[in-house]
Amino acid sequence: MDSVLIIGAGAAGSVTAQKCAMNRDVFKKVHLASRRIASCEAIAKRCKTPIEISQVDADDVKATVKLIKKVKPDLLINMALPYQDLPIMDACLETGVHYMDTANYEPRDEAKFTYKWQWPYHSKYKAKGIMGVLGCGFDPGQSNIYCAYAQEFLFDEIETIDIIDCNAGSHGKAFATNFNPEINLREVTQRGKYWKDGKWIEIDPLSISCMIDYPEVGPTKSYLIYHEEEESLVKHIKGLKQIRFWMTFSDNYIKHLDVLQNVGMTRIDPVMYKGHPVIPMEFLKELLPPPSSLGKGYTGKTSIGCIFRGTKNGKKKIIMIYNVCDHAHCYKETGAQAVSYTTGVPPVVGAMMMFKGHWTGKGVFNVEQLPSKPFMDEIGKQGLPWHIKELKVADQADLFKVKT
Repeated sequence: MDSVLIIGAGAAGSVTAQKCAMNRDVFKKVHLASRRIASCEAIAKRCKTPIEISQVDADDVKATVKLIKKVKPDLLINMALPYQDLPIMDACLETGVHYMDTANYEPRDEAKFTYKWQWPYHSKYKAKGIMGVLGCGFDPGQSNIYCAYAQEFLFDEIETIDIIDCNAGSHGKAFATNFNPEINLREVTQRGKYWKDGKWIEIDPLSISCMIDYPEVGPTKSYLIYHEEEESLVKHIKGLKQIRFWMTFSDNYIKHLDVLQNVGMTRIDPVMYKGHPVIPMEFLKELLPPPSSLGKGYTGKTSIGCIFRGTKNGKKKIIMIYNVCDHAHCYKETGAQAVSYTTGVPPVVGAMMMFKGHWTGKGVFNVEQLPSKPFMDEIGKQGLPWHIKELKVADQADLFKVKT
């Protein structure tokens, strides 16, 4: 296998295409497609080696099937919107092409992050003899692989996982989201949720917070939200008693979010305006700066990782696995900020794992079900080095004080 088709030419898709074009020993043929051909043209100009481009409407299964038959890829990497996961999966199923994405399917009319729509494809993909890899971004993705690696090499049993995600950067805008505004705001405004002792427990949005000490950033206020990787990790990490996901938001972000919610701009149901149905969230997206425009002048770092508590050889252990990524360095390499970079690089490494035979199988898989070590061996070489740090309770005292 050596041919890849990437669908989606946003900020993260740009990183994926560029990184594939930097690794021609693995990717002999790279083809990028999007609804906006101008975006593909701009990305192609940035690539270190030539890539092919096409226009496609990924909502249209027939159009995607036609493109796949033309390009004849071994793997399709879906970097489009989560709304488009199912039509793209259907196109891969019809053409017998392997599939990979970075975020789970979400219906347009409901802010619901769950794998319940994609997991049923397992039997269909298995019967077709193809592989579907779900959630191969950073979180979900690299965070899941940290968990698989910890389970296999660092612990005999993992009791709790706290996934922590901090963007300590500054883009200089009054208000902007670092990835697609629709997806970002839907994610933040939904009810929070965590898993404990075999049950999901819901909370009001952003109602639980604490200070978490992030590597190379320091203590930063973080909010307990729901994130999709929790749903698969509770199935695949044995002995797990609790999993939570924490993300940082600045006071300025929260202030703007409160106002937008109060005036109805985060609604995802249509309202009538001058005789036409308008979805406020979609309109808001058009007003905000696109994530692909944020890279220039972006300063600071992202710090993302997992904190595990468990046992090894009968002894209690606390370990953190994490990555720190610099916005300015990412921009210099790819013209993207670090949030796009950390999303766009992991699917390139995931594709390498498939092409080199490290990840194999028939059916649909979350990444923690696949061998973690070859991925961990390669991801640092591609720009996302990881580190392991042993902790004491006092190192994350505020986090561990939160009783959920």
